[in-house]
Amino acid sequence: MFEADVYTNRRSRLKRSLNNGIGLFIGNVDSPKNYPANPYHFRQDSDFLYFFGLNLQGLAGVIDFDSGEDYIFGDDVDINSIIWMGPQPSIRDLALRAGVKNSAPMKDLENFIERAAGSGREIHFLPPYRAETKMTLGSLLKENPCQMKTRASQELIKGVVALRSIKEQREIEEIEKAVDIAREMHVTAMRMCRPGVVEQEIFGVIEGIAHSRGKGPSFPIILSVDGQTLHNHAHHNTLEEGRMMLTDCGAESFLNYCSDITRTTPVGGSFTSRQREVYDIVLKANVDTIEAARPGMSNRDLHIMACEIIADGMKGLGLMKGDVREAVAVGAHALFMPHGLGHMLGLDVHDMEGLGENNVGYSDEVKRSDQFGLAYLRFGLPYKAGHVFTIEPGCYFIPELIDKWRGEKMHADFINYDRVEEYRDFGGIRIEDDLLITETGNRLLGEPIPKTADELEQTCKG
Repeated sequence: MFEADVYTNRRSRLKRSLNNGIGLFIGNVDSPKNYPANPYHFRQDSDFLYFFGLNLQGLAGVIDFDSGEDYIFGDDVDINSIIWMGPQPSIRDLALRAGVKNSAPMKDLENFIERAAGSGREIHFLPPYRAETKMTLGSLLKENPCQMKTRASQELIKGVVALRSIKEQREIEEIEKAVDIAREMHVTAMRMCRPGVVEQEIFGVIEGIAHSRGKGPSFPIILSVDGQTLHNHAHHNTLEEGRMMLTDCGAESFLNYCSDITRTTPVGGSFTSRQREVYDIVLKANVDTIEAARPGMSNRDLHIMACEIIADGMKGLGLMKGDVREAVAVGAHALFMPHGLGHMLGLDVHDMEGLGENNVGYSDEVKRSDQFGLAYLRFGLPYKAGHVFTIEPGCYFIPELIDKWRGEKMHADFINYDRVEEYRDFGGIRIEDDLLITETGNRLLGEPIPKTADELEQTCKG
């Protein structure tokens, strides 16, 4: 974890945005995989990590917005636990590491909350995303656990989003460590991308890199020759010459900061002419939008820019027709790029998504679209210096979507379906990088990762 004053300062800044009641932060607990003593790999709640930094299960933190006091609740281990786990620091020592002077057993939390509620004080908490946390909140607040998500404090959500959205220098350094791990994962995948290799073999090797150099993958690795399936977690295919392998993966640093990088690699090390044509269109969307990203420009406008580049490229190949801007305005391009350009990145790979996408990426002035494709854009607001974003344009040929749209004659004025049919077996291409918005523009994070078609081919044949 960082030094104690980092967490003290973060809590102090949050206290300046909320001036009444208490903030209740429930840390995560172990979650059994198939029986109680065999849990999934533990991952602490990101908001608890941000304000308290303690990466252990079974803790709760409280920030008193009236008195200014902070508290850590948790239980010291007994000899039975020490036998299995070894010596463990006391809750008091853990609290001091986070700059918290007040600590108490977990059983005291119920009385603490009861007294606060009985005095008519506001109990602020964030929307829970795990069943265990819903149950704990329901028990503490004497409420139906199923109501906990809707009862979350909008005031606290806004305060947390305002702080976590702007990354501190130490956070940026951690994200860059995670990007550099992702670089090794991707370069390894490129070099293994040969005919006859099963996807699972590559998946296993690069997941091992994430575990050996950090806390593991930042999300389940997407690796498949069926790149037209956006979140494809099946790894059963055997690589064949003439196909492309889409790899979307990232890692967590030892302090749980995330990276998220995508590359699309030709099996055997050489793109076909048709693959290179489409690849270069996606690359242009990636490079041009990164160059344009700066404070004040909205992620929504950058998304539209990427979509127009993709649509213009599709028109050049005879797959689309008509006015490109009109086509994008009505959503015709979404046949080929049905997702948003990117998302915030930090302690979560989709940063703060647990607080609600609309709470993070939209506002009273900027509303989310309901248009197919554009509706998937997670963030529509202007960039600010200190934001960290992914930029990930793509182009996909999804047979089921093609059939649906053609059958419904969707956007027939802009799509040449006869030509599209020739690409049914193409798959998909996505190119993703992580960048920091600076005062004057942006910079890519981490060491450069092979990205042009030539660089990819050279790396594959490396």
